[in-house]
Order: sequence, then structure tokens, then C-alpha cells
Amino acid sequence: MTEHNIPRILLDGHGGDSAPDVVLDALQSVITSSSVKAKFGVCGLEEVLGPALEVRGLHGQVEIVPSAEYIEMTDAPAIAVRRKKQSSIHVAARAVRDGGWDAMVSAGNTGALMAISKLILKTLPGIDRPALASMIPATDGSTFFLDIGANIDCSSEHLVQLAVMGSCYLQAAENIERPRVGLLNVGIEEGKGTDVVKVAGDRLKASNLNYIGNVEGTDLFSDRVDVVVCDGFVGNVALKAMEGVAELILGTLKKELTSSITAKAGALLSRKALQRVKTTLSPSEHNGAPLLGLNGIVVKSHGGADVRGYACAIEVAIREVEAGLIERTIEAMSAMVEGNA
Repeated sequence: MTEHNIPRILLDGHGGDSAPDVVLDALQSVITSSSVKAKFGVCGLEEVLGPALEVRGLHGQVEIVPSAEYIEMTDAPAIAVRRKKQSSIHVAARAVRDGGWDAMVSAGNTGALMAISKLILKTLPGIDRPALASMIPATDGSTFFLDIGANIDCSSEHLVQLAVMGSCYLQAAENIERPRVGLLNVGIEEGKGTDVVKVAGDRLKASNLNYIGNVEGTDLFSDRVDVVVCDGFVGNVALKAMEGVAELILGTLKKELTSSITAKAGALLSRKALQRVKTTLSPSEHNGAPLLGLNGIVVKSHGGADVRGYACAIEVAIREVEAGLIERTIEAMSAMVEGNA
């Protein structure tokens, strides 16, 4: 938690497929429905954001942090970093770095957000690379899954760092005292997998983390593990496959439950249960991927997120600030280094 005791959350007003409308509608939703006290700002072009805030009755409640330009979703990250230094992502990241804001949320260009955040905020001591993570629905709650695309190729040391960051996140944001950590592998038996995974497993066994060993893809949705770690290539493929399966299930249910009068009657009788299934599988309910390992809080929203999804990303940022995630990660990495000394 900050010394001000109120989380200060800055949004990228131009990030996402439907910005700034979805961004501001989500912010309006959070302000009107949330019991959490927070200060909100939106970063971007004043001439665009000012009237949009006025229409929503948010003028005076939300601070505008002006930027001269913004990064398009199609911009190459390298070009965006070098040539758009007055973009909303750049300006927001500098505002977090300089202490005026505690966290930033963006649904913008993922590559640009990653590169700019690392360049401006830097990584925490003991962390080589930032990582993207996601909560995914499981049998009894959810599983924290990382990396989901930030680091395509990881060394054993990077996998260990991912495990520390994931464990710290659940301790801080979800109040899980001893999160169970597993390495995603082709089997649960020791000795399976690549040399990189084997060495990482040995390191984790010797650590003070609650490491339970290898886990398989099916364990992602079970109640056996809390944190699942893998490199970004595997993680991104797995996550996209999950999203596809969720869409297939929801689409098939909708088709079958409207296929006949009898099916429609059954759907009507089961509507509450079906709504819970839809909520569990909906990507919107799990939106907001924390960019871990940075010396500042950054949350990535899906570019195509709807209002509910973006609101979830804002709520993730608030929880991270309230839980003191940065400080907890620094402490955990220090303990890991001391333990290996």
C-alpha cells in the first residue's frame, strides 16, 4: 500500500481496440459500483479525453495526464519505443516511475507496453525479465499461470524467477500463505522434460518455495496447484488453446440449448447454473494480466476486452497496490539469494 493509503491508478486512454470508449466506460463502472477508494487518471490526448469524460459525468473526478500522441496496435514495438516517446504509454510509465501514480493499466500494443515498461521502470533486483501472467479458471477457484508470452525462451534461472514472482503475487493479491508451485512438463515424474526444466526443478526443490514438482496440462484446471510456471512460448500457446476451447463450449451450449422447444425449456429451468458456467469460462472475468518483475505496477488488459473485462483489469491493479506487491517481491528475491549463498 502507498504512503497515501489510496491507490492511484493511471489508465492508458488510447490502448485497445475500442479505446477510449471501453476504457472510460469501464472506469465509470468501477467508480460507481466499487467500494474501493482510489484515485484515477487517464493518460492521452486532452482534446479527445476531456469531452469523453464530460459526457460520462467524470469531469473533475478523473485527472487527465496529457500525452502528445499514442501508439497504434499495429506499430512495431521497436519503432514505438524510439519514435513515440510522448505516447500515452511512455508518459504513463514515466508517471509511475516518478511516483505520481502507483500503477498503470493498458490494453494497448503488448510488445510496445512490455518494451517501454522495462525501459522506463526497470526490473526489480534479482529479476532479469518481466513476465506476463494470468488467472485461469480451475476446479476450485483459479490457477495463476506464467509466463503467457513475454519471454519466449527461458533459462532455468528465468523459470525460478517466474516461480518466485508467481508465488509472491498469490501471497500478496490473493492472501494465499504458501502457494503450491509446479513446473509445467510432459509428465509429473522426475527426470522428464528438457534440461532447462530439470535444472529449474532442482533449484526449486532446494528453495523455500512450496514447490510440488512437475505438473501436466490437465493440472492447470485442477485444485492440485496454485502457480504453474513455463516459458512464454508454451504459455501463450496453452492460453490461446484454453480461450478457444472456452469459446467452443459456450458456442456449443448456446447452439444445443436453442435447437428445440424442449431444449429451450431445459435451458430456462437451468438458467442460473448456465449463467454460472458462462461466468466461469468468460475471458472477461479473468482479464488483467499483471506484468510482474518491474519496479512499478503494470497491468495488461486484452486489446479486445469489453467493459466488464477492462474493469477487471483495473481491479487487478488496485489489489496489487493495496497488497504491496513490489515490496513483497523484493523481499522474496532477497530471501532466495540469501538461501543460495
